[in-house]
Amino acid sequence: MKKELHPKYQLIKATCSCGNVMEVNSTLSEDISVEICSKCHPFYTGQQKIVDTGGRVQRFEKKFGKTS
Repeated sequence: MKKELHPKYQLIKATCSCGNVMEVNSTLSEDISVEICSKCHPFYTGQQKIVDTGGRVQRFEKKFGKTS
């Protein structure tokens, strides 16, 4: 394998807007900030909302009528 062909892979800190700090491997040389992480994302925290789309069919039928 050729030397100096691939970028250097190093440990950096990723800081979330919620304050969580993670150490990750990256080819970047400076620390990064992210908007969302596994500590504050609704999918991982269980705060996920379920959107009820059942009314969409009724609104469509009301607007265009039933065609059966």
